[in-house]
Amino acid sequence: MSSERPERPKSAILPRPVGPVREAPVIRKPDPAELYAALDLGTNSCRMLIAQPKGNQLHVVDSFHKSVQLGNGLEHSGRLSRGSMARTVGALKICRRKIETHEVTRMRLVATEACRRATNAGELIDLVERDAGLSLEIIQPEEEARLAVVSCAPLVSQKADQLLVVDIGGGSTELIWIDLTRVPPLEKARAIMRLHAGFTPGDGDPFPRANVVDWISIPLGVATLKDQFRDVADDAARFALMSWHFEECLAEFSPYADAAGEVDPGFQIIGTSGTVTTVAATHLNLRRYDRNKVDGLRMTSAQIDKVIRGYLAAGPEGRRNDPRIGRDRHTLIMSGAAILQALLRVWPTDRLSVADRGLREGLLYAQMSADGVLEDGPF
Repeated sequence: MSSERPERPKSAILPRPVGPVREAPVIRKPDPAELYAALDLGTNSCRMLIAQPKGNQLHVVDSFHKSVQLGNGLEHSGRLSRGSMARTVGALKICRRKIETHEVTRMRLVATEACRRATNAGELIDLVERDAGLSLEIIQPEEEARLAVVSCAPLVSQKADQLLVVDIGGGSTELIWIDLTRVPPLEKARAIMRLHAGFTPGDGDPFPRANVVDWISIPLGVATLKDQFRDVADDAARFALMSWHFEECLAEFSPYADAAGEVDPGFQIIGTSGTVTTVAATHLNLRRYDRNKVDGLRMTSAQIDKVIRGYLAAGPEGRRNDPRIGRDRHTLIMSGAAILQALLRVWPTDRLSVADRGLREGLLYAQMSADGVLEDGPF
């Protein structure tokens, strides 16, 4: 796996009409009150956030989330279907209107695993530019992993010596193992934030450095894993097969061999995904989702197991009608739960930190950090 730092893609900037140039242009520092946008087009969903920097955090001004099922049929055909692309363009037109309404000029609009795998991804990129007026960029797995880590910086415990960040997506799952033993407790969140520049330390880096031991992008997410085992009729058998299959895919991840052992109080897992937040919402019995109650929640492995056993006992029909799961996630929750169960079976912890944040927040933090508009204070 390459450790080379990828070239930082340019931000997508919407063209704005300008008058005649009368003097040499002046490079200005971005206004701290300026709005930023981040869009994540995944295998299952299209999500966007519009936010502004507030201290060293984000203040969300507007958001968008729609299930577009871009990866439907991709596992077998290798192509994005016409219907999937039409749904995606429709969602992106709404995003374009929101961007224009808020007069956002600084943004990154990215696509991930479905577009990385599809042989006709270029067709979608052209279609989005022509019909929605937006420029999408397809990012590589390392950058997706880095941005997932950056988004979780505020949730890192000052007591954590070893950190595993898990981002369960629709088409892939990213795992990043980070050694924080050399970072002072009060600097750990900032050390994670600095990883937006790359997993490899820069020359002469004066700051305490988080050491990325290993990272992996497994081409299995909630949608692709479900598709692989859709021919297994029995609900419980399908779940068990998905979980063990995912664990087999962890063999290439270098910390896997040394993972088993007693519970380590200095080890923290942060899970970021719709699966993790749905499990948390079920545990809290939230019939109406509340991000403030879910983001940052710490769940024990026993609590997570209880929720998953409840999903299995309910069966497909019960999950479909469970308001805590939601209509857009009930078909995907068991494949996500299978991934989550495999991870908790392997690593030495009895707790998981729930993150209602991910690629979009990482994109925003990275843009704002690069522009120097985030304050350098305690998280």
